Amino acid sequence: MDKSAIVLAGGFSSRFGRDKGLLQLANKPLIRHVLEAISTIVDEKMVVVSSKVQAESYAKVVGSNVNVIIDASDVQSPLVGALTGFKEARGKYSLVLPCDTPLASRDVISLLFELCIDKSAVIPRWPNGYIEPLQAVYCTKPACEAAKEALSEGDLNMRSMVDRLQGVRYVSTLVLQQLDPELKTFFNINTPMDLKKAEFMLRRRNNLPG
Repeated sequence: MDKSAIVLAGGFSSRFGRDKGLLQLANKPLIRHVLEAISTIVDEKMVVVSSKVQAESYAKVVGSNVNVIIDASDVQSPLVGALTGFKEARGKYSLVLPCDTPLASRDVISLLFELCIDKSAVIPRWPNGYIEPLQAVYCTKPACEAAKEALSEGDLNMRSMVDRLQGVRYVSTLVLQQLDPELKTFFNINTPMDLKKAEFMLRRRNNLPG
């Protein structure tokens, strides 16, 4: 097995008052949009949640070919979720994605996997230097060790794991823009207005009437 996907769904949205991954977008939960975007690219799909209750809710909507895994720690942090996924992943390389990016580009994700060969990670980087470690591909074993080390030292952010990796390749969003002109891959659903925008963008992409 070569490619795994770890979708992080452990957070609770105060703006929506419920799990973002279960919000309906174009008659499907957000999480389904993310999983469908990666379905033809990866060999293994995992959704990481933070509780048994969440696991039961997600298991009902993601399908039997997706593993729903509960965070190993009570601490809620993307790094904790990523580590839970790295520990379970069977692929040599693991894609990490948040559950609220329904417009992720298959072409962008495929390129990240290609660029990760013989690297410890491939991470998108904006012209201002900001990186996207939650929409990146990692070599599973080194990332797992780096995440463990970061957490053992009390660091809870993804950057603290990335800083411990050797051989990270950064890919400019200017390059990714050639595959995803509006960089919708990085569009997160954080507010009800974002949800409406995503619905509009999906309709436009699928040439559906408004």
